[in-house]
Amino acid sequence: MTSAPHTFTDALGAFESAVRDQDGERFDRALPLLHRAFQAADQDELRGEAARLAALLDQVPPGPRAVTAVLVGACVERGADPLPCAPGLFAAVREAFTAALEFTGRWTATGGGELPDPGEDELGDEVIDRVGFEAALGWWTMPEWRMASLALLNSKAVRRWIASDGGELRALVERVQAAAGDAGEELKGLVYALRVLDDEPLVVLHRATRTAYLMRMTGIGDNFQLHTLVAGALIGGLHVPGDGPTPEAVAMCRDKEGQVLTVGTYNLSAPDGSWIWNEGTPSDIPVVDGARLLVLDPPPYERSWPAGRYFPGMSGDLVLERVLGRDEAESWYARVADPK
Repeated sequence: MTSAPHTFTDALGAFESAVRDQDGERFDRALPLLHRAFQAADQDELRGEAARLAALLDQVPPGPRAVTAVLVGACVERGADPLPCAPGLFAAVREAFTAALEFTGRWTATGGGELPDPGEDELGDEVIDRVGFEAALGWWTMPEWRMASLALLNSKAVRRWIASDGGELRALVERVQAAAGDAGEELKGLVYALRVLDDEPLVVLHRATRTAYLMRMTGIGDNFQLHTLVAGALIGGLHVPGDGPTPEAVAMCRDKEGQVLTVGTYNLSAPDGSWIWNEGTPSDIPVVDGARLLVLDPPPYERSWPAGRYFPGMSGDLVLERVLGRDEAESWYARVADPK
């Protein structure tokens, strides 16, 4: 009998060997030892081995593949570079969500009814017989794939890499969310993460003063976070009058830990005068002539919320690049309607 591996690198070697040899007995021994070694590993060791583990995902048996992906995400959260992990992990994510979408279709085609809750209900033979093993497994492992994905999507480099697919992964996850009914609420965070914009130009019109500003936003998870940062830039920067968020609230929407109560300053509007809801994401803001165009109107009622980052592990930023001149500002105001 061989002794248990002492380091994460040793445990990963045994795990990798079992996976490549498709040796079920060795795999069953190697996986819990890998998890145990992870707990004792130092950051430097995890940093060097996470990508190696991610590259194995397509060969890991379907059952434990998702929990192995969670381990990849945990390595990233402890300091491993997420970008080399992204190709292996997100290839597996696409496969899993494609199977989950197939599950919803087969569930409807075989009588429908309330969809099982992958976080609560057990995966039994009856479900497998009804929809097939791969489809059922894709549905049941969505919580693990969501967790692993979010760990990597905190990275701007990973988000930029994902964006190169033209939005295919986001569209797939959104289709699963739409088909999942109430169960789709659990996917909201992943959908929002896949909608995050980086280095995105934003033209902001402050209607009350007829002024305009060119900004650039990165890593902002929702419009509560954006609202706080915009108000901080304009009021805190003394560009417009008003009672803005505290410096602490602004810092918490960038990279400081925690949340603090803040009061809304504006009503966010689209160019057609409709509301842009705080509960949405910056991707809801329409693009006009190559830039997102946001109009700030007086709030119809007072509203407060805990200011901070929607994704605590994701740094957000909003940079005011320049104040637009009068003529340039008026050219933007010509594109917008009165508020509704």
